[in-house]
Amino acid sequence: MRFSWLGLYAVLYLVFLYAPVVLLPIFAFNDGTIIAFPLQGFTTEWFGELGRTAALHDAVQASLLIAVTSAILATCLGMCAARASTMSRFPGKQGAIGFVMIPLVLPEIIVAVSLLIVVRQVLGLSLSNWTIILAHTLICVPFCIAVLNGAFQNLDPSMEEAAMDLGESRWGAFRKITLPLVAPGIVSSLLISFTISLDEFIIAFFLSGNTPTMPVYIWGLLRFPEKLPVVMALGTILVALSVILLTIAEYFRRRGLARAGLKDTGGFLG
Repeated sequence: MRFSWLGLYAVLYLVFLYAPVVLLPIFAFNDGTIIAFPLQGFTTEWFGELGRTAALHDAVQASLLIAVTSAILATCLGMCAARASTMSRFPGKQGAIGFVMIPLVLPEIIVAVSLLIVVRQVLGLSLSNWTIILAHTLICVPFCIAVLNGAFQNLDPSMEEAAMDLGESRWGAFRKITLPLVAPGIVSSLLISFTISLDEFIIAFFLSGNTPTMPVYIWGLLRFPEKLPVVMALGTILVALSVILLTIAEYFRRRGLARAGLKDTGGFLG
């Protein structure tokens, strides 16, 4: 009986979580501007409208620039932190790592308002894509550390030591031995950070300059009811892209575990 109730709970939870996502493509192909049943017909007009909207193109370009740059910066910083936390011993290590991971538990609205005050009132900087990049790097670093911790924990430190005994420098041993072994984790970290940055709204809303990011642009469209089908079409593309990227990231994560000969205990996709 307990298993039956657990199964029922799991089904209801999945329906509650994913039913709104399933509605996106349904109304994205609906030939009507009113988001309601019954459907009026099949059309791809709303996807074509995306290609004719210049403001959307600018928002997509800004989001891609921010997401790629944030992913690279966050992964580099996360790789340094993960290596230090798993392969080094120093006073205050646990406290330092805990401090870096704080953005995982802080509400984004608090982070956004705090960063806005620091950027505008303390530093006197203008809002631009770079302010969003710095903020997204801040919130993506903990996720990168969580992914890369597993990659570095699976390594045997004696391999680097053996390479240095054979004449390699510390950097050469890291580049030739460690880096190829943690490469699947690095790719996974890049993809996850890219997805988080691309979909993030609250911080981008507070820190965006003249060119809004794609989520901020979508929020602006919600004020116009006749634009809702276009939002549905764009949302369908974003959901598909997010699922593809997370699937690839999970593949590389599991590939890294397989190369290390370890058993998978769960990941981003279960």
